[in-house]
Amino acid sequence: MSDTEAVMWAVEKDPSLRSDFCNLTVLDALPDPARLRQKIESAVDAVERLHQRVVTPPLRIAPPEWVDEPGLDLDYHLRHVAAPAPGGMREMLDLAASLAETPLDRSRPLWEFTLVEGIEGGRAALLQKVHHTVTDGVAGLRLSMHTVDTEADPATAPVPAEELRAELASERRAETAADPRSRRSPFDAALDALSDAAVHHAALSRRAIGGAARIATHPGEIPGIARDATRLAASLRRQLLVAGRGSSDLFTTRSVRRYFEVRSYPLLPAREAAHRLGGSVNDLFVTAVAGALGLYHDRMGHPCDELRMGMPVNLRERDAIGTGAYNRFGPVRVVIPVAPEDPSERFRAVRTRLAGTRNEPALGLVEELAGLVSGLPTSVLVALTRAQARTLDFITSNLRGSPVPLFLAGRRILASYPFGPRTGSALNVTLMSLVDDMHLGLNLDPAAVTDVSLLIECFDRSFDALLHLGS
Repeated sequence: MSDTEAVMWAVEKDPSLRSDFCNLTVLDALPDPARLRQKIESAVDAVERLHQRVVTPPLRIAPPEWVDEPGLDLDYHLRHVAAPAPGGMREMLDLAASLAETPLDRSRPLWEFTLVEGIEGGRAALLQKVHHTVTDGVAGLRLSMHTVDTEADPATAPVPAEELRAELASERRAETAADPRSRRSPFDAALDALSDAAVHHAALSRRAIGGAARIATHPGEIPGIARDATRLAASLRRQLLVAGRGSSDLFTTRSVRRYFEVRSYPLLPAREAAHRLGGSVNDLFVTAVAGALGLYHDRMGHPCDELRMGMPVNLRERDAIGTGAYNRFGPVRVVIPVAPEDPSERFRAVRTRLAGTRNEPALGLVEELAGLVSGLPTSVLVALTRAQARTLDFITSNLRGSPVPLFLAGRRILASYPFGPRTGSALNVTLMSLVDDMHLGLNLDPAAVTDVSLLIECFDRSFDALLHLGS
């Protein structure tokens, strides 16, 4: 694991800091279970971490290690259940939330897929639950590429490269299963960890020596270095060393329970409205969520002007999407205006706040800082993470979806609702687009959000006001 992934893994000693995420894919009909199984088997062979488990070195002397799991039981990871009667959206979401509340088995590969049948209208759904250490939302596109198709009945023969990769992966797992001596143990991981730690610290030392040499040979750069250091210190205070609690005096209670809600809004009016207002669809999305939460606070008798939002920022280069590290994101915190009521004015205020988030100097040190704290005692690491999580009121995330129709095991995907981890906040609102629609998954803490019906009403009013500007 990277140091960032190792921190996510360690802090789960506190259940409220669990980082697994879910996606509920709604299908127009029940897919053939055998065909679905074949697609999942192909994904397991092609995506390395789907057939790996985690081995932790003793005393956490280094980050945990991913190792092949030769005895992967696909029947454990791929399940089939019926939705409770009468099989409406509410029953499906309650079932999904219940399944999501159960922690993943940390001794197995960290994913579970559940096919849900018996949904009204002859529909079905696939609930995908994946641990965040397996992948982030962007790298998750690689996983979906192996499970979905762009037509109902594509050619069955895989391309040679995929076929060869899958064959090699299967052979590697078979060899590991046949030779018990080749199986990884915590002791094996510890030996490798000591070697990796030595290399890591040597690299840091070389960077420090190189930086000192640069200053000694180019003294004229000292003022610029001092200014950069000041900017970095301010960024660290804004992003990683926030004190106190969130801004809301309504979202004060937390629990480990999950309540799922979904909304869908048209994408084309959102694009046109964002363009007319001089921003992006993500600006509009955040503005609409902020407006909904501001209206909700007003209606609940707790008016406020600002809330602190958490948002993951993709740190990959544009041409690196889908390749390289499984997790490459930086958590950004920004105080977002939930007023004024006028959507255009609020959009401009939100856009201004969001404009500088990607250029926060602290984002460039995410992995280095994770390396510094990952070796702390688990209790200390949990306390630090919990303290920082308490500073957030809500989290948003915007995942790029598909502009063309998608199919899963021959059945058309009608909607895809993502549910991101709350990690101590009152709610996570994640957006994924599909063709002409924006699908929102709301992961709510019912201890904080006590009137869900009112919140949904506020969401519809806020989004409608902004979308009207694009019609």
